[in-house]
Amino acid sequence: MTTVAEVMTRGVRSMAPQDRLVQAAQAMDELNVGAIPVCEGERVVGMVTDRDIVVRGVAQDQDLRAMKLEDVMSTHVRCVHEDDDVDQVLGQMADSQVRRMPVLDRQDKLVGILSLGDIAAKDADDEGDVAMSLGDISSPAEPDRSNQSQASGAAGGGSASGTPRSRPH
Repeated sequence: MTTVAEVMTRGVRSMAPQDRLVQAAQAMDELNVGAIPVCEGERVVGMVTDRDIVVRGVAQDQDLRAMKLEDVMSTHVRCVHEDDDVDQVLGQMADSQVRRMPVLDRQDKLVGILSLGDIAAKDADDEGDVAMSLGDISSPAEPDRSNQSQASGAAGGGSASGTPRSRPH
């Protein structure tokens, strides 16, 4: 049995709910990561991803300099413990369709993060399981078209103006 502690990344940067969105984007750029746990003290209260910043921040056409992480973060965060079995966690990741999960100690304090990449790079025995989990996680979901903006354009890939694009011959 391989435990989460054996493959996870320690020393993970976290931010507070009141931190600004721009700071999170800058931290992601500096660290070359796509997600940052949001904590109050050492307790995880959310996650913010690069996608959250774009879809819940930029796309809302608000003042990005004033937006805080609490405005865009996901609050229903699935976490794992450092002594959990990696095989079981892979199943949880597939069920939840997530590629990374905060890792907690038994006092529920943030101690790291576990990504599919961590598992693939550090646990060669689970290569098949990682591939299957990635397939499950990446299964396409139906798009939510209930609140489309003008930028979403016509279904089928037409241009937003409805005029077909010319193709080079």
